[in-house]
Amino acid sequence: MNESVRPLVAVAHGTRDPEGPVVLEKLLEEVRTRVPGVDVRIAYVDVIGPMLDEVLAEVPGTPVVVPMFLASGYHVRSDVPAAVESTGGRAVVTPALGPDDAVVEAVADRLRSEGELPDAVVMAAAGSADRNALREVEVAAAKLAAALDREVVAAYVTTAEPSVGDAVRTLRDAGFKRVGVASYLLAPGLFLRRLADVGADVVAPPIGIHPAVVDLVAHRYREAMRDSTQA
Repeated sequence: MNESVRPLVAVAHGTRDPEGPVVLEKLLEEVRTRVPGVDVRIAYVDVIGPMLDEVLAEVPGTPVVVPMFLASGYHVRSDVPAAVESTGGRAVVTPALGPDDAVVEAVADRLRSEGELPDAVVMAAAGSADRNALREVEVAAAKLAAALDREVVAAYVTTAEPSVGDAVRTLRDAGFKRVGVASYLLAPGLFLRRLADVGADVVAPPIGIHPAVVDLVAHRYREAMRDSTQA
């Protein structure tokens, strides 16, 4: 195994929605064009397989694990390290994707693609019981507000508060006529479907296959390779 070209293992949450894995596979197809010659694989931490520990047991050498999460919640802080440890601790784990500027750029673009910007925006994230993850979502919401020049409120589909529906109602009560939802979600799934009933005037699609995120995944990999070479 040439350690100068390590495998890239992108790890995501997992969803029973068949469109979710399809989107992630297409995203990784684009990543492969940014890192030619690299063995790029997908793994999951919940719901569907292949599970991260299974993939890590299969790949040779010291893989680079890129968490395809938009905040560093339980899965990033606990599940990913546990899987790495269970397979000998030989992987290098990069930071999660969010709240990087590239992710915010993609979220903003998806909302802009729906036409005229709403007067105020709810940035809908999955939710977490991890306070650090929620703080990262708040950072992303502040960046999105600057990018859109709009009032932006972070809200959550599950676990945390405010809920997306409550945030939409709060903005309407504050006098904003058109309220939109920016999806702080990587791919289609249950959480995205729940956004259809929150009472917003427009709901943006998830990030999906966006060039800024493709570049970010490749950057995370190259950064990890550079750091390991310099260590």
